[in-house]
Amino acid sequence: MSNIEQGFILTRHSRDRHNSCDIVYWLTTDQGPVRLVLGGERPLLMIPLEQHAQALQILAHANITAQWATPGLQTLEHQAVGVLYFATIAGHKAAAEVLRREGISVFEDDIRLHERFLLSRFIRGGVAFMGTLEPANGFRQVRQARLKPSDYTPQFRVLSLDIECSGQGELYSIGLYGDGLARVLMIGKPEPAETDICWQANEVALLKALEQELTEYDPDIIIGWNIIGFDFRLLLQRAALHGIRLRLGRGGEPAFLRESHYTDQVFITLPGRVVIDGIAALKTACYQFDSFSLESVAQQLLGRGKQTEDVANRLAAITRDFHRNKPKLAAYNLEDCRLVWDIFTHTRLLDFLRLRSQLTGLELDRVGGSVAAFTQVYLPHLHRAGYVAPNLPAGGGLASPGGYVMDSRPGLYRHVLVLDFKSLYPAIIRTFNIDPLGLVIGLNEEGAIPGFRGARFSRHQHFLPAIIQHLWLARDQAKREQDAARSQAIKILMNSFYGVLGSGGCRFYDTRLASSITLRGHEIMQQSARWISEQGHEVIYGDTDSVFVLLTGHHNEASASTEGKRLGALVTQLWQHKLAEELQITSHLELQFECYFARFLMPTIRGQEQGSKKRYAGLSYKNGISELVFKGLETVRSDWTPLAKHFQTELYRLIFNDDDPCDFVRETLAHTLSGRYDADLVYSKRLRRPLAQYVKSQPPQVRAARDADTHNARLGLPLRYQNKGVIRYVMTVNGPEALEYVSSPLDYQHYVDRQIKPVAEAILPFIGLNFEALTGQQLGLF
Repeated sequence: MSNIEQGFILTRHSRDRHNSCDIVYWLTTDQGPVRLVLGGERPLLMIPLEQHAQALQILAHANITAQWATPGLQTLEHQAVGVLYFATIAGHKAAAEVLRREGISVFEDDIRLHERFLLSRFIRGGVAFMGTLEPANGFRQVRQARLKPSDYTPQFRVLSLDIECSGQGELYSIGLYGDGLARVLMIGKPEPAETDICWQANEVALLKALEQELTEYDPDIIIGWNIIGFDFRLLLQRAALHGIRLRLGRGGEPAFLRESHYTDQVFITLPGRVVIDGIAALKTACYQFDSFSLESVAQQLLGRGKQTEDVANRLAAITRDFHRNKPKLAAYNLEDCRLVWDIFTHTRLLDFLRLRSQLTGLELDRVGGSVAAFTQVYLPHLHRAGYVAPNLPAGGGLASPGGYVMDSRPGLYRHVLVLDFKSLYPAIIRTFNIDPLGLVIGLNEEGAIPGFRGARFSRHQHFLPAIIQHLWLARDQAKREQDAARSQAIKILMNSFYGVLGSGGCRFYDTRLASSITLRGHEIMQQSARWISEQGHEVIYGDTDSVFVLLTGHHNEASASTEGKRLGALVTQLWQHKLAEELQITSHLELQFECYFARFLMPTIRGQEQGSKKRYAGLSYKNGISELVFKGLETVRSDWTPLAKHFQTELYRLIFNDDDPCDFVRETLAHTLSGRYDADLVYSKRLRRPLAQYVKSQPPQVRAARDADTHNARLGLPLRYQNKGVIRYVMTVNGPEALEYVSSPLDYQHYVDRQIKPVAEAILPFIGLNFEALTGQQLGLF
């Protein structure tokens, strides 16, 4: 092919073949899937020049062949290094192991061949390519491919997949939902149904039908809910049971599952296709839910979901429907697929993941990946400057200081402003030239910008400030265009850069880097508070990048907003003058007016007079519309009951509006003790680890879970709580009992003491009321 085409990288891998290496990239393009095959690339690692002779002797003794080159590279400690090239990946891996064992310093041996190829060419997601076209079945194959970066934006072909099975893992059906496709593959004899059902004689036929459907629909991306850890793991287990290699990749390539013994993560490889789990993708995009069950997330995002959260009963219903009402099960199966599809559409998750890949070069299905993203973005610049990346710090590195949190002044206030620094940590990086290479150069540069803990940063040689500036401008543009997915992807990336520099899991970790960001943040927050105080206002709290200002005098939304904008502009200007005069640098610090609270509560630490941190509530106003805002309090915490949340919301609403809360408090207490609010007394807590690992501590949720699984075992039902999960329980006079097995009377006094009273005592004293005095007569009635 002589013309240049464009595509987007779906999967990538490298392998040994005929005593050399092949790199294979699968792309999606406007003309369909393309498989790029590159030969002649060699894996490499770097070692110090001074250890060259010793290293070659070690490799010769181990019968490992390598080629030596000296391209003029050096470490960040200015130690000259050379490069060893290997014909195969196996030889490269063996060489790294033996060299390290013999005391040779080895650098960058952990960068995989197919990643290094993309890194060195600044290729991230989109790619322009040309090469020799070969015929293939169902796709185009290009050999001797040449690649360069491209801003190509793909239109992915997506398939939502979900399976239904017995409690023992026997497959019943597989739901498939996509563009023009809504079908269920099901074991059974044909019978009338509204759902499009493709009937299969047995499990083997079902798995073969899945292969055929994927070949015909040919998705780029397969989505689902816990799809890798459950659906694909079970599909591959059942295929192995029947001696089948499940060929779900493009070109008929088999699926491969790998489990990490360290993190319990499960990884799936389908050459030419990407499998994305909705739960992992939402977490990567920083979504937060009390529960990440499909039912819970669908209800919150879409306003619809399954009929029940009861997994045990649902499993029983699935088994019953498979034997008695297969069309009903097929409709249920397909609706799960549709829910996942609609969640992805609603949140634009694939847009977010695509943008993240275009910004960083990360794979679409990469979970987390902050350290990898920073490395992908920063390393090519470092290489171009003639430096190699350092190795991970020994022992995981030292802890770096956290963000600034000011001691709060507890109280119930009127007219409080919140002022935020726009992207404070990225702004500090830009302003003070904080950068790994800049630190190395700056330590010996006259007139370098001072940091903290002995750090000094070069005024002339650095990369990270420019990278941040590029992302900053791109985010501003995304905001102007109301592109929420792009804005979120850039925000997460920019904000992760501080964290990775302070993480021992990052090769660029240096406590001087992270400390020069956070401690500079402390300095900025403290000085900004002093400037605001000089304007006649009082700063009652500060947290990382936010300043809470108690205004003097009487205000409404308009006057408070005007003052907030004035203070933000003033502090921004003062920083510009101060840094230009003292350090001769341009300030990128910008304090912005965030919101106005007509009423604001800063509570005390429970049982103390000291003000709390990261906990507050307020009645905010924006464009004349009021909203109750809770931060860190019971209303926004998943381990408090609906009773506490409802009580707190209404109690604060009354007090913030200067209404008398006494009758409401007494009424809530009476209704609770009489049983009227029983439905709101349910705790919902997550088991953070397998039940068997709770040995020393026996919190209520663990006791309830163990009791429930004892009942489940006796009834022959699946054990629900052995491997993490969410338990819903109530407190009874005999202790915690799972909601599905409540047999004792509820302990109402527990709910008064642990749910109602703490909420009331956080705010009542500020209006001169005492919970005990207020409810003493009412308590005496029960």
